[in-house]
Amino acid sequence: MIVFDLSCSCGCQFEGWFGGRDDFEEQLRKGILQCPACGGFEVHKILSPVTVQKSSSGSWATEPQTNPQSVSGADHALKILQAVSRLVRINFEDVGTRLAEESLRMHYGIEKSRNIRGVATEEEERMLREEGIELLKVPILPEGEKENSN
Repeated sequence: MIVFDLSCSCGCQFEGWFGGRDDFEEQLRKGILQCPACGGFEVHKILSPVTVQKSSSGSWATEPQTNPQSVSGADHALKILQAVSRLVRINFEDVGTRLAEESLRMHYGIEKSRNIRGVATEEEERMLREEGIELLKVPILPEGEKENSN
């Protein structure tokens, strides 16, 4: 999973999550990257703020947290993924395999809009996009997996 900061010709800046660099390039080539603000397709990557470790001594070019020497890049990414996983579990109702059905019901006003999460087949995802419903794929860690309480 890779996250890129993106920008549209309308000036909107947003984040895109991709399976990898090739996934981003393929979506860009196919013209399916769309601005969430204006719906435009003139989307491109922009520079992202990053943290760079200067040397093996542990000194950092920028300081992402109070004690960066104690956390590796992989540990930092894991902590972010854990936080996102907790946020989604707490704030989004798990509708399981009914994700497409529930999304359509909300989209057409049959049910009140609410935060939901679940799974959909590739065919269901394609159908939802055709109906004007965008999904955000977020990897969710299993509950309790290496979670810290800080």
